[in-house]
Amino acid sequence: MSSKQGGIKIIAKNKTAPRDYEILEKYEAGIVLLGPEVKALRENPNVSFRDSFVRIQNGEAWLLNLYIPPYRHNTMSKIDPTRTRKLLLHKREIQRLAGKVEQKGLTIIPLSLYFKNGKVKVEIAVARGKKKADQRRELREKAMRRELERQFKGKLKL
Repeated sequence: MSSKQGGIKIIAKNKTAPRDYEILEKYEAGIVLLGPEVKALRENPNVSFRDSFVRIQNGEAWLLNLYIPPYRHNTMSKIDPTRTRKLLLHKREIQRLAGKVEQKGLTIIPLSLYFKNGKVKVEIAVARGKKKADQRRELREKAMRRELERQFKGKLKL
């Protein structure tokens, strides 16, 4: 899953986000981690984005329910793998995000986790949840596009 491109090494992507949410705006944020968590990400990048989201409280952004597996050789005290972690954003970005989230139906979700110049970063997005009907319609459209491409591909080879 790790791919490297110009100083950026992707640790994990939230693959279900584009299917479950309509992504409106993207932001890059730093994340406050403990040493063993960073080592765990380098060694075993089995991160789970299931049920993770961002909450704005007291002018700070917090990432909740992101699972980072424990580091095997940890000598520190036990660290909760799904603990709440602080996100590092500019004040105006936090204010903009807080204003967006106050609108009905919008939420902030993590899209990916990656190393950028040795620092762990999180790509977060303001998103609107999709209804089941929207998801089914999108799947139908995707299947139709795929079928059309297959038909054109066969005709172009003649």
